Amino acid sequence: MKLKGKKVLIFVEDLVEEIELLYPKYRLIEEGAEVKIAGPEIKIFKGKNGYPIKSDLSFDDAKVENFDALVIPGGYAPDRIRRNKTAIELTKKFYESGKVVAFICHAGWVPISAGILKGKKVTGFFSIKDDLINAGAEFIDSEVVVDGNLISSRNPDDLPAFCKAIISALSD
Repeated sequence: MKLKGKKVLIFVEDLVEEIELLYPKYRLIEEGAEVKIAGPEIKIFKGKNGYPIKSDLSFDDAKVENFDALVIPGGYAPDRIRRNKTAIELTKKFYESGKVVAFICHAGWVPISAGILKGKKVTGFFSIKDDLINAGAEFIDSEVVVDGNLISSRNPDDLPAFCKAIISALSD
């Protein structure tokens, strides 16, 4: 259990790509991490494919000092999450604290809105490539890109590499 004692926060909103939330959640739990899901409020959110996902706490109740990493899944949820000032502040604080900020697919929109990608190497779903570049990032078309405490991947096919990189970063 490589991640025993580690705590990970995962963001959720309606229209999340369920597999991009659930795969990391269970993979991290499998390695011994404690995982909590945060949304704008405590409720059941409806995933992109209709699967219900309940948040454990609200963005307002999430404290960066209580976690070792932040995971942001994709789907259309990131477009909703980026509109929440508290979620953006949390993302920025995780990054500035040197804690892992991992995002996949469309989730790059959240760190873009947090203003933390300038000069960083990242990847994401091909349709947000221009957004990432316009935010000052260098786009790399690869299954996983690690630049400091940022970990990014393109789509669900990249989930094994994405989770492996998160586990590796938290194991160091």
